[in-house]
Amino acid sequence: MKIYSAYLTKEYMKLVIFNEGVFIFLYLITDFIQKIPDFIEAHISAGRVWVYFLSNIPLIITIMMPPAALIAAIILFSAMARKNEITAIKASGVNLLRFIRPVLIATFFICLGIFLLSEVVVPYASSKANQIWKIDVKKEDPSLFYGSNQIWYKKDNCIYWIKHFDGKKMLMEGVVLYFFDNHFQVVKKLEAEKAVWKNGKWKLEKVFMQERQADGHYRSSQIDFFDLESIESPALFKKRAKKPEELSYWQLERYARQVKEEGYDNRAYLVDLYFKTAVPFISFIIVLVGIPLALLIRKGGTPLAITLGIGICFLYFFALRILRSFGLSEALPPILAAWIGNFIFLFFGSYLVVHIRR
Repeated sequence: MKIYSAYLTKEYMKLVIFNEGVFIFLYLITDFIQKIPDFIEAHISAGRVWVYFLSNIPLIITIMMPPAALIAAIILFSAMARKNEITAIKASGVNLLRFIRPVLIATFFICLGIFLLSEVVVPYASSKANQIWKIDVKKEDPSLFYGSNQIWYKKDNCIYWIKHFDGKKMLMEGVVLYFFDNHFQVVKKLEAEKAVWKNGKWKLEKVFMQERQADGHYRSSQIDFFDLESIESPALFKKRAKKPEELSYWQLERYARQVKEEGYDNRAYLVDLYFKTAVPFISFIIVLVGIPLALLIRKGGTPLAITLGIGICFLYFFALRILRSFGLSEALPPILAAWIGNFIFLFFGSYLVVHIRR
């Protein structure tokens, strides 16, 4: 049995590596075709283009591993079922769960590897790729600091400082605006408790204003509400915030804790944090579902099993997107939004495994 387990693991890993390579190649080709006009228009060197696509590979590996592992398991076990090897194994008295265990163990270690990759390599590589795309290709202003807290931004004769920005609520808190003349002397300063984006302009609330007079002195005034159209829209600050894949688990955890300590809503960061731990284990759960399907399907063979497996894969990821939106909208607690999909499919896969043992 040990020899057969080693053979099974070897064949499974060969299929996983082959599938992953095919998916990475197809992903890169598609991405290249879509984005090469932008690179040409921006006059980006071939070297930078290579760096961009190579930097995306670690993230692509993590994205494509679940379908790669699922299809590998389906091909392997449906082929064995077609050759009546499974029937022979059952007849010999070998526990079917024990027989598929090597593949499940191999998949579990794949999940651990994906988690380590997403923690160690993906944040740096994704940051590099996004930097090339945003700054070199899209020509965005690099003077804006990444993140949603402590944002400094300079444009024309104005410098903004924003203590906290909430893209979902279109809200800025702790806003300070400095306006300068041509000699870089402050001519006006606005301090607002918060600013809300409405009807194409920022509506500042509880404003303290200082304006320089002709004699050089500053006049101070307090205003309950003040409309301001001269600063950037929320879209600029939203698209420059770091994406979850650019942060490791511990970086995101510290960031979420810092936001909460400062008195702001950290729900969005908690949702992303818990999804960071849940997503790497999708491969294991989806393989647990795929193996019984490959063994149960008699008519249609491997093609039908693969089609059904891909359908389940799409359903799984669609469910995760819905659950994530529930977490962000406060319909579910963040940890439940991240993990409930895994538990549902884990239960379904376990049920199928128990069913095929009978």
